Amino acid sequence: MAAGPVVACENCATVHERMPIEPGAIATCTRCGSELYRQSSIPLRGWIALVVGALVVFAIANYFPVATLTMQGMSVQASLPGALWLTWTQGHLVLAVMTGMFGFWLPLTQLLFLLWALMAIQSRRLPPDFRHGMRFLHLMEPWSMVPVLMLGMLVAMVKFSSLASLSVGPGLAAYAILTFLLTALSRVTAHRLWRYAEDAGLAPAPAPDVSAGKLVAACSACGYVQNIEPGSGPCACARCRARIHLRKPKSAARVWALIIAASITYIPANVLPVMHLRTPTDDSAHTILGGVIEFWRMGSWDLALIVFVASVVVPMTKILALMMLMLNRRWGGRTVQRQRTRMYEFVEFIGQWSMLDVFVVILMTAMADFPGISQVIAGPGAASFGMVVILTMLAAASYDPRRGWDRQPAAQQARAIQSHASSGSGPAAPETTQS
Repeated sequence: MAAGPVVACENCATVHERMPIEPGAIATCTRCGSELYRQSSIPLRGWIALVVGALVVFAIANYFPVATLTMQGMSVQASLPGALWLTWTQGHLVLAVMTGMFGFWLPLTQLLFLLWALMAIQSRRLPPDFRHGMRFLHLMEPWSMVPVLMLGMLVAMVKFSSLASLSVGPGLAAYAILTFLLTALSRVTAHRLWRYAEDAGLAPAPAPDVSAGKLVAACSACGYVQNIEPGSGPCACARCRARIHLRKPKSAARVWALIIAASITYIPANVLPVMHLRTPTDDSAHTILGGVIEFWRMGSWDLALIVFVASVVVPMTKILALMMLMLNRRWGGRTVQRQRTRMYEFVEFIGQWSMLDVFVVILMTAMADFPGISQVIAGPGAASFGMVVILTMLAAASYDPRRGWDRQPAAQQARAIQSHASSGSGPAAPETTQS
């Protein structure tokens, strides 16, 4: 049996003892080098204050305009809710729902669930539906895209600064503050909240039998490590009741299907226009590459580079990297597998930034809403590009990096996973570094 609480690495399945570490330190896996957990110097009350502050700033950011544009005596106050409503009334329902979920509803819901969970742990009383809330929070974590939205606002404002008189609104400053707050709060994941509950004695701590011959699996929703019977198939987590698999089922088939779908959708995303600019004398269509070229001609080479990287380089990198991970599946030693693990973590990290161009289009529809003078209408390429982002993120989530580590020789694998269990001393101790 394990001597204390344990944690399993999400990327290689190595079981480690969850040991106390210094504030600001990070515990990493001794096998693949991935982050296991970190210790923050901010107490629970501090996290609650940050969430409350983020909710207040969120309300300000969406109530006040991010910019006011004036052209030929007409003024427009641009805000995200206004841009979403305008896109909806123009008939682009998929685009409005997509960007509304990623830029408004999911960030708001994430903050509300965080506040609810932190206050429940602080009061030392978990509600009966705590496990359901944490499962939902775990699903929402990758899809909150306020930092991407903030960058999209800056790009859209620079693009219109030469066409109309522009003044920055209080909503933009609020979004800048919200970006920093949500980046800090992104460390408070569902797994971390469960560890807070474990330390407070409110939830059972994982202590499986990790001796030789015992099979253990970690719940992807709450991180609870438990014993499972060989050949028993999927079972319910003993703590949160989520379905547990030793490895993600049909991972290769799902990843390939999503990669192929993303590759096919990527063609109309680049060929079809992402927006139409209507003026009294012209109706011009703009593709993604067309927008990059326009920024370059305006002299904004920095923005052209940002849009090109986010909208062209990042999607292609994700697709090609996932293909490499799927094609080169032979075991090549620990060093090679560590590099593959770092590549997978990089793909997950850059996943949401491809939404930049989609947010830019949405915001430009609100900033250029001057009927009879200038209007921006979203094009079919924007929805296609948003689908590419969603499909590549789902493909990365379906990939199981643990299967690569399973392919090393059996004797080496046993030593890596249960190096301490064979001598009866329990799971491995993680490595710690200062963040």
